[in-house]
Amino acid sequence: MADSTEETGRQSRTSAQWRADIVGLVANLVRWAGLLIALVLVVHVILVMGNANPGNGITTFVRQAADVVVLAFKNLFAPEDSKLGVLVNYGLAAIFWLVVTMIVAKLIRRLG
Repeated sequence: MADSTEETGRQSRTSAQWRADIVGLVANLVRWAGLLIALVLVVHVILVMGNANPGNGITTFVRQAADVVVLAFKNLFAPEDSKLGVLVNYGLAAIFWLVVTMIVAKLIRRLG
């Protein structure tokens, strides 16, 4: 009898450990996704501020990827200097993604 209770305790503990590992993995994936999105936005800002060749394949790829994840921040501020607009708008989008994914990852960890 003692053996079966002990085995059940081990199984539920192992199950709880698996669940904790999966929850941690999902939370980490969310954080990494936020970091990668923010990185794309920051690289786009750097390329624009540095006058990168807009016809270059890398510049085009980064611009297109950044345009997908910038969301409603793309035209939030419209200063006369277009570079300043990219810096502010895409920079705010990067901060947004970092904060939102951090909050979502914490919620995942707490609920899991």
